[in-house]
Amino acid sequence: MLTGFAGRSLGLAPHEASPLILLVPALTVLFGARLRRNPVALPVELTGALGALVAVALAVPDAPFLALVLALCGVLAAGAAVRPERRPVAAYLAAALFVLATWVRLAASEVSFPEAYTLPVTVPALVVGFLRRRKDPEASSWTAYGPGLAATLLPSLAVAWTDPDWQRPLLLGVSALVITLLGARYRLQALLLLGGAVLALDGLHELAPYVVQVAGALPRWLPPALAGLLLLVVGATYEQRLRDARRLKDALGRMR
Repeated sequence: MLTGFAGRSLGLAPHEASPLILLVPALTVLFGARLRRNPVALPVELTGALGALVAVALAVPDAPFLALVLALCGVLAAGAAVRPERRPVAAYLAAALFVLATWVRLAASEVSFPEAYTLPVTVPALVVGFLRRRKDPEASSWTAYGPGLAATLLPSLAVAWTDPDWQRPLLLGVSALVITLLGARYRLQALLLLGGAVLALDGLHELAPYVVQVAGALPRWLPPALAGLLLLVVGATYEQRLRDARRLKDALGRMR
């Protein structure tokens, strides 16, 4: 209340006064650190959280101020995460607030390409996954790296399929190839399958027009004849293909 009145007395608009309101949460973070496990600490910190919500609500009409307030809230949450008893919740909250602040700032600057929004999620997620696998080498690559990779690869693939330019499909294909090779080198199932799937779909989209042109130039009887020949070859080597499929399944199953 006092900070709100102070902002009004200075002639500030509500969104301009919103950073001042964060003085209340900042004080509650400091008091919470002093009180620690005292029963009074939780109500004090909840009061600060309510003040932070008010500041965010006041900043909503102005995107740059909203990004600033969200970033400051992230700093306060990171400060609370220093305390071991608050770390499990406050650390994730701080990360989410920083990412959200980045997204709002990018939207305010009219940045439209999706990688600007997804990479701030992907990079920290991959770092956390790497640290987790260093601590627990038996951890699945899907839980360590899958969400972080999917957060960027899948939106980029969706945009690449509708992008008339060649730069994004090329960069996406190179990135997917590197991820696939890393997955094969370090026997990480998530990297191999996600990277390989994105690489295949990206290549299919880029090669499809040329395949259609070639198919249109061929005699009408040739594609059915080639399809029949392929079926004959597969049928003649069915047992071998079945053994290859089992070996591939076993190899993937041994990956993390």
